[in-house]
Order: sequence, then C-alpha cells, then structure tokens
Amino acid sequence: MLPFACASALLLGGVAAGGAGDPPTPSPWIAKTSAGLLRGSTADGVVAWLGVPYAAPPVGDSRWRPPQPVAAWSGVREATSFAPACSQIGVSMPGEAPPVTSEDCLYLNVWSGARSADERRPVLVWIHGGGWTNGATSMPLYAGAALAQRGIVFVSIAYRLGPLGFLAHPELSAESGEATSGNYGLMDQIAALAWVQANIAAFGGDPQRVTIAGQSAGGMSVSLLLASPRAAGLFHAAIAQSGGVFEPAQLAPGYLLESAEKDGVAYAASLGAGNLATLRAMPAEKLLGGKAGTISHPVIEPHLLPRSPYEAYVAGKVHDVPVLIGSNAEEGNSLAELSRVTAKNYASELQRVWGKLPPPLLVAYPFETDAEARAARSAFERDLRFGWDMWAWARLQAKLGRRAFYYRFDHAPPFAVGSVRETWGAAHFAELWYMTGNLLPADGAWNAVDRKLADTMMSYWVNFVRYRDPNGPSLPLWPAFDASGQVIVLCDAPRPQAAPVDEALRAFDAVYDAVRGKRFGTPP
Repeated sequence: MLPFACASALLLGGVAAGGAGDPPTPSPWIAKTSAGLLRGSTADGVVAWLGVPYAAPPVGDSRWRPPQPVAAWSGVREATSFAPACSQIGVSMPGEAPPVTSEDCLYLNVWSGARSADERRPVLVWIHGGGWTNGATSMPLYAGAALAQRGIVFVSIAYRLGPLGFLAHPELSAESGEATSGNYGLMDQIAALAWVQANIAAFGGDPQRVTIAGQSAGGMSVSLLLASPRAAGLFHAAIAQSGGVFEPAQLAPGYLLESAEKDGVAYAASLGAGNLATLRAMPAEKLLGGKAGTISHPVIEPHLLPRSPYEAYVAGKVHDVPVLIGSNAEEGNSLAELSRVTAKNYASELQRVWGKLPPPLLVAYPFETDAEARAARSAFERDLRFGWDMWAWARLQAKLGRRAFYYRFDHAPPFAVGSVRETWGAAHFAELWYMTGNLLPADGAWNAVDRKLADTMMSYWVNFVRYRDPNGPSLPLWPAFDASGQVIVLCDAPRPQAAPVDEALRAFDAVYDAVRGKRFGTPP
C-alpha cells in the first residue's frame, strides 16, 4: 500500500491559476457543423449544445457495424436537451438514478465559454466510465460548464456499451471486410474524435489542441486509443483517471479475437440465436440478457487495436503525447464488499471474488485485526484494478522519454450522511466531483477545503489541456514522473513527493513478469 500521508490543512493564498472569475454570459449562437445548424442554450456562464449527433443511429442493419456519418438536416436543430444513454441495465455509479436509454445513442455534448466561433480554445473530450457496460453523459457530475468557464471547450461523448458495443462473432468478422469484429464502442469513440476535428471550430474550439480524458473504463479507453493506429492525429494529450489496460494479455484471453469470437457464439446461443440475422432482429433489451456480461470489453485485433497498450508501449508504437494519470488512495472502498471481510476469512473472500491467486499477492497486504483486513482488502482491490496499471503506465511513458504527470488522490469527500457513499473516503469515483468542479449540494456537505481542492484540481487539469503541462502560478509544483517516481498527492494540502518503494505493487510486477516470461518493460 502506498503510504502517502495527507495533511489536513486548508491551502492558503489566492485563487489558483485558471480561476473562473465572473465573465459575462455569452449569447448562444448558431453553430454550423458539417451536418447542419445547431442552436444551444446559455447557462452557468457558458453556451451548451446538448444531444448533438456525431454518427448515424446504429440500429437495424447498422447494428454491429462501424459508425456511419450522420445524415444532414435542414433548418436549425435545437440542441438543448441530452439524448438517451446507450442501451444498458443498471447504473455506472452507486447512488445514481438509471438513465433513459436507447440503441439510438451516438450523441455528444459541447460546453463553450467562447463568445463566437472565431475563438480557438483548447478542447477536452470526456469519455465516461462504467465498465464498458454502463454510463451516461447526462449525469450531473459530468456537466462541463465549470471547466468551460475556465477557458476550455468541454465535450462529452456517448458510445455503444456491452454486447451492442463489443460483440465479436465469426459471422460479424466474415461480413466486415477485415476478418475481424468487436470494438464498435471504440470505433464510436474514434468517430466522435473525428467529428471534433471536423467541427469543434464551430464552437470556438481548437482542433489542434484536443485532450482526451476519461475515468475508469473511460481511462481504459484512453489507454487503448493511445495504442490504436486509427486514432492517430485525433488528439494531442491524454488524461486517465483510475483506468488503464496494462496487465499481461495471457491473463485475459477473452480480449484476443479468436477467444472473443467463441464467447460471442456462446452468448448468441444463450439467447437462442443460431445466426447473426436472428441476433440483429432481437430488441436491444433482450441482448442485455443471457451471457451479456462476458461481452463487454474491447478486443485485440489486427486493425483498430493490433497490440495491447502494454505491448504497444514496449514496442514504441503508442501515440507520442503527454499524459496526466493517477488513481485514488481508497479505490476499493466503493467496489469491494468490505463488510464481509475479517482477519480469519480474508483469503477465502479474495478467492470467492477473484479465484485462486498467486501466493505473493495474498501476503502482499499484511494485517492482524479485522479492521486491518478490511483495509488490506480495499487496497488489494485498488492495486489489482487500477493502482498497478497507473503506476505501470507512468513508468512505460517515462521509459520512452515522454512526459507523464502522475497523481494520487487522497481526500475523503464529505458525502451526505445516510447515502450509499457516506463512508467511501478517497474511493473510486471520488475525485470526479473535484476535477469537474461539480460540488453538487445534494451529494455532500462541501466546505472551504473541498472548494479549494476543486479549484486546485480544475486548475491543474485546465492547464494540462491548455499547455500539456499542469503547472501554473500559485499552484504547488507538479514534477513530471521520472526514475525517482515523483507523484503529487491531491488532498487537503496538495504537494509533490517521491513515491516510496511499495512492496505490494512490486509483488504485482513479479507475478506479471512470470506470466509474460520477461521483466517489466522488456521489448518482445
């Protein structure tokens, strides 16, 4: 466990660089896109265009095909309400209400504080999380007004999820023209980025300064886009929060095309579908049943994703952009069933959830009491799912001589008493309220410390989008990650420090090295 101490002191001094101030509210203008005219609405000091189509509806015969260009429209289209989220069951975050959904879901949203389309503001494109099975751009937490007030254009995109977004199947591969299938959700993300390149200038954005960003599965998507040759030239910097894909491919054979196609056949059989035509005729709601849970991840295949992010890094085949990446100190608090864990059943609980684990990982988190066992279980969940990946990513980026800015979020939000989030601490999702500046009254009893931390984090993120470097006046120095392992701890009093040697993470290194048959970072 990384023993980062976090002081409980309120930062002093003025507003951090990039503060919003009180700019005059811009008047909404008609944005002229390649498909037609869009009218947005003004709120919170910015203009918002919501429910903007970036591709044709992926329905009917277009189901499980690459996204197609959106049809042009005549007149002015109103863009004042969110489109439905992509088809899904449940929610991406505990405590959220299920979104309205539809298979017709390839829409995005734009927030801009620009006064006209003549401005050229840097752009942040947000990819939501949700395990590639859930998520919605309409979540209040993802509203982009607060960041847009600071001089950037904020874009949030939807993409196909679950089996509608990631089904691989031999019949789909046969009809594709490339002998491959799956990755439709990633194709959507690339199509949205291409739309940004073609159209963001109409919203006061600069297509030459685009940063992709995401959290959880959104961060994992960022790591995949860095490795995808088909995303070349579509972005210029990347942010990933608690999400990357760097474990050995041998541990996830379902990510390989041949295995994914077999899983697709089994999934179709579980729905009583003997062929692709039957699958395409089924309502989207039925496709979310059966073995849908096994069809919710990208696939390594020769064209869109010829290498995993790890393999792309060691081969030097990732896009050359700076990255801002990190994870949270208590990720596991919102993900693991900690109430079940005791010192006596720690190992059996891990095996119940994760199956048989290598002995080095079982002893990497020492404990004696029940409380320590629960903390160890949370830390294991953190490092297995996010912590090791982000640490690996920073090392791989630095090894190529490219800039990485690495953080650890270690602040407990004052979530509402009695809510499902009350005891989360610095859990998975917790940094989002601060990074987006959406300290929503209904979610917590936010105080001056929270507002200061939000101001600091937003300043870092906006600076990175603007300059590809988070540093700026009145902000604690954030050094780039290097051999000394510099990290910034984002807490009550953010500060840089060298990451101490962490035996638990090194245990993951040793286990994964044994699986790969070579040391971390060694080229094939």
